[in-house]
Amino acid sequence: MTYTETSMAGLREAGDELADATVAALFERGEVGKFNTLMRYVSVAGAPLPDGLPEVAREYLNATSAPPSWVDWGEMEKARLFFIDNNVHISTALSFASMPACYVVPTVAKLLSATHGLKYPSKRMAETGQFTVLLMRPDAFEAGSRFIPAAQKVRLLHASIRHHLVRENRWDTGESGTPICQEDMIGGQMFFSLLVLDSLHRLGIHMSTEGAEAYYYAWRVVGAMLGVDQDAVPKSLDEARQFLDLYMIRHMGPSEEGAQLTRQLIDLYEEVVPGTFFDPVVSALIRFLVGDTCADWLQVPRTPWDTLVKAAPHLLGVLETIEDNSPLGAWALDRLGHLTTVLELSSLTRGRVMHYAIPEQLRKEYGVPNTVPRTRRWSPPAATVS
Repeated sequence: MTYTETSMAGLREAGDELADATVAALFERGEVGKFNTLMRYVSVAGAPLPDGLPEVAREYLNATSAPPSWVDWGEMEKARLFFIDNNVHISTALSFASMPACYVVPTVAKLLSATHGLKYPSKRMAETGQFTVLLMRPDAFEAGSRFIPAAQKVRLLHASIRHHLVRENRWDTGESGTPICQEDMIGGQMFFSLLVLDSLHRLGIHMSTEGAEAYYYAWRVVGAMLGVDQDAVPKSLDEARQFLDLYMIRHMGPSEEGAQLTRQLIDLYEEVVPGTFFDPVVSALIRFLVGDTCADWLQVPRTPWDTLVKAAPHLLGVLETIEDNSPLGAWALDRLGHLTTVLELSSLTRGRVMHYAIPEQLRKEYGVPNTVPRTRRWSPPAATVS
C-alpha cells in the first residue's frame, strides 16, 4: 500500500463506528455509571457477564470477545518470546520514546490533556505498561485472559473521549479532524511498535528480523482489537515506515500541552528512581531516543548525562554478549528483566489494577528464553521522506 497526503487526510475523518455507537447509547440512557461499576467485575475473558449490564454493552462485549480470525498464532508466540527477551529495553522504549512521540503531535497532546487521567500521569503510564504485559502473556487470547477485557475497555475509552469532545464543542473537527481518528490510531500503533523497534536499534539491541516482524505483527493484532481499520493499516515494516514518516511530517510540532505532559513524565520517573543522582538520566534518555529537535519542542532539559547516555549501546552490547554465550547469564538477565518490569509497573500502579473505565466527564480545563535465533539481524526500514 502507498500512503499519500490525500489518502491519509481521509483517515482523519473516521472514528470507530461500533464503539462510538455503544458509547453514545450508554450516555443517552444514563447508563455509564452502571456500566463502569459492573465492568470492574469483568476482568477475564470468558467470564459470565454480570446481571444488569446494559444490553448495548452486552452486545458490544459479545461482538469484540475474540481476536480477528486471521491471527497467525505462530507469529504471536514469536512476539511473546521477543518481548520476554527484550522486556526491559521495550519498557524503556515505551516510556522514553513512544509516550514522548505521542506528545510531539499537538492534536494528540491536546487529547491526552483533556482527560482526567493526566492529572495523575502514573495512571496513564501504568495503563500502558499493564496493557503491554497482558498482551505478551501466553494466555493473552484464551479463556481467563485479562488482555481481551482490557482491549474492549480501552476501545470504549477512546470512543468516550470522542463523544465528550464533540458533544461539548471542545474540539474543532474542521481543523483537527475527528478526535482519536483512524489516522491517529494507526499513528499510535506505529509509536508502540515500529518506534519501539527503532529505539531498540538505537540502543544497540541485536534483534533478528523474525523477532522484529513478529513484534510488529502482534501490534497489528492489537490495532484490530482496538478498532483500527484493517484496510488502512500498514501490513509490513516497510509500509509502516512510510506511514510513520508521512504521519510525523504532517503532524509533529511543539505545543504547550506536549511540553506539560513531558514534564509530568519526567517528574514521574524521577520520583520512581530512588535518590536524585540519576534523575537527569530520564531527560537524557528521552533526548537520546527522540532526537534533539523533538526534545527541544517538548522542552526536555539538557543535562550532563546527554553525552553519557550515548554510551548505552556499548554497555548493552556487553550484556548481550554475556547473554548469547552463557545460558546461566541469559537466564539471569531474563529474570532481572522480568523483575525490573514488574518493579516499574508496581511502582506506577501503587499495587492497584488498572480498570480502564469510561470517563463520565473530561477535565474542566484543558522466565522463558528466546528461541528465535539472532540471525539476519534486523535493521530499520530506511526513511521514505527526505
